[in-house]
Amino acid sequence: MGHQDNAAERDSASAVAAYSAPVLAAYDALVLGAVSRFVWRCPAGDMLALYDRNVSARHLEVGPGTGYFLDRCRFPDPGPQVTLVDLSPTVLATAGRRIARYRPAALRRDVLKPMDLQGRRFDSAALNYVLHCLPSGAPEKFAVFDHLLPHLEPGARVFGGTVLAHGVRHTPLSRLQMNLLVRQGVLNNTEDSLDLLAEALRTRFTRHRLAVHGTVALFEAVV
Repeated sequence: MGHQDNAAERDSASAVAAYSAPVLAAYDALVLGAVSRFVWRCPAGDMLALYDRNVSARHLEVGPGTGYFLDRCRFPDPGPQVTLVDLSPTVLATAGRRIARYRPAALRRDVLKPMDLQGRRFDSAALNYVLHCLPSGAPEKFAVFDHLLPHLEPGARVFGGTVLAHGVRHTPLSRLQMNLLVRQGVLNNTEDSLDLLAEALRTRFTRHRLAVHGTVALFEAVV
């Protein structure tokens, strides 16, 4: 167990290091623009629509990236209570600056472990492009949902997107890109499949919906 924990911690450190300030500066154009649209075949607009359907006035954003979607989505209230959670202080600072108008709270937490969210409760939680980065295999990584549930109100919506290795149609380009990012420690999704994701959602939520866009599974679930 100790060796597994150490390996997970090393993978977490690699994942955090991958999102440096220079990487985040290019993230919107490179990842959400070019790679999502042309490699994964899931345009950012499809994910933004996911936010618009599910985001609430008390929202938890896990792995906020640059804050791109929080900056653009339509909150149901002009003054939403937004909490950002990530292991990377650089990510938290970058996203926090972008949506400073909402005065978000920023908490440095490991979502693969039970979390102290300072008593906050939420009506929505997003994990967009997070699951495929988590330094754990499937189905173990889906424990992230278990760590969110204690902080969610009945009827809360959990949503996001993730690049899968199995159960979706890869092109030679997407397979090449995925394998490269796995070797670099950016992605940890070689065991992730559509069936495992569906089972994780089915066993934890009252209802869920999955839609495949290229190599990306967009998911929506209700507590």
